[in-house]
Amino acid sequence: MKKIIVWLLGALLFLTSCSPSINDDEVVKQEDEPEQNTSIVSSNQFSKEDYRTILPYRPSASRGVIVNQMGNRLDIDEMEHGLRRLSKEYYDPEKYFFEEGQYLEKDMMYNWLEREMTEQQLAATIKNYKESFPNAPKSKIEEIRHENTLALNPTIKDDESVKQQKDNPKYLTHILEQNFLKKNEDNSVELVGMSIGIAMKSEYTFQTKPGGPSYRHEIPKSTMLKKGKKIAQTVLERIRKMEGLSEIPILITLYREEDQGSPVPGSFVAKTGVKGSDMSIGEWETVNEENILFPSDEGKEKYYDQQQLVQDFGSRIEEYFPNYVGVIGEGFYINEELKKLTLEIPLEFYGKGEVIGFTQYTYQLITEMFSNYYDLEVKIKSNSKMESIIYRSAGAEKPKVHIFDK
Repeated sequence: MKKIIVWLLGALLFLTSCSPSINDDEVVKQEDEPEQNTSIVSSNQFSKEDYRTILPYRPSASRGVIVNQMGNRLDIDEMEHGLRRLSKEYYDPEKYFFEEGQYLEKDMMYNWLEREMTEQQLAATIKNYKESFPNAPKSKIEEIRHENTLALNPTIKDDESVKQQKDNPKYLTHILEQNFLKKNEDNSVELVGMSIGIAMKSEYTFQTKPGGPSYRHEIPKSTMLKKGKKIAQTVLERIRKMEGLSEIPILITLYREEDQGSPVPGSFVAKTGVKGSDMSIGEWETVNEENILFPSDEGKEKYYDQQQLVQDFGSRIEEYFPNYVGVIGEGFYINEELKKLTLEIPLEFYGKGEVIGFTQYTYQLITEMFSNYYDLEVKIKSNSKMESIIYRSAGAEKPKVHIFDK
């Protein structure tokens, strides 16, 4: 692990960090297990805005599926973090504990994310299975039949037809589950809420033959929302039939992915809260979040002032550092208000002294040029290696600086 050197920049700069309130960790029992397992509720909460977790940490029951299904790592991170962020409106981090999903299992997810079969395709699948396993019991045949009727993506008769592929794209990419628990007086914990994120494509990329050309089909937002809401209702009905989930409240969200090569992630576009025991979804609420690349045509059109600020910042750096190649910025907006600005500066350094000097100069520019009503993070890199980070929380007067040692 890299050592972190904290440097004094000009006047004495003290680095402060959020200190958790540390008490003895509490031993609890998980009520949903056939045999109650002893777990630990950590009392360490780094911020009132963060959820505490149950230890030992239980990974998701569908671990790995999201990586295999979503093509952009930025979308994966944004969906996971963003769902927790939206969940805070429904499940107070000071009252509830976070746990990764334990109900939507890996095999179940892969079945749900497939294309629905036509009757002919299903009959052919069953026939092939019987030929491969002639002694398979009838119960196993029915199990195979059932598993192949759970797919949530639209059916297609001929997967080598470009027209059919475009007319019936695979809209659904992933379903993310997050759970929220509370501690009872008898020192047990129980599930009290669930959040579901449904990832939908904005662009469908496909091939009709292995090794053949790739085709791209843009999916309008209105179509994505219509299909996503229909899928969400089906998912809710299936969850309600699972043991222990018939009466818990569920937050359901729709996430619109960016294309695979996008330098910024997509965003959540809709959400709805379903009360305990409800079997149907009521009204949906629009989620107005955006991740904007700077500089870009979209950034110039929607948020000209921020784009100009990023470009002016880059010009100031270029005046003193000839190896500078440009600043890449990402703005996160909620209801068109900037909440976080992330800047990445790639630069070639020839020694630690250059890193320190550049970080000092960048720190000075930040205090001079950027307002403090939003979070600001500046990453200084060389050859894909992180050299230093400057971070300022919204409302803070002075940024914090970390310079990484080798």
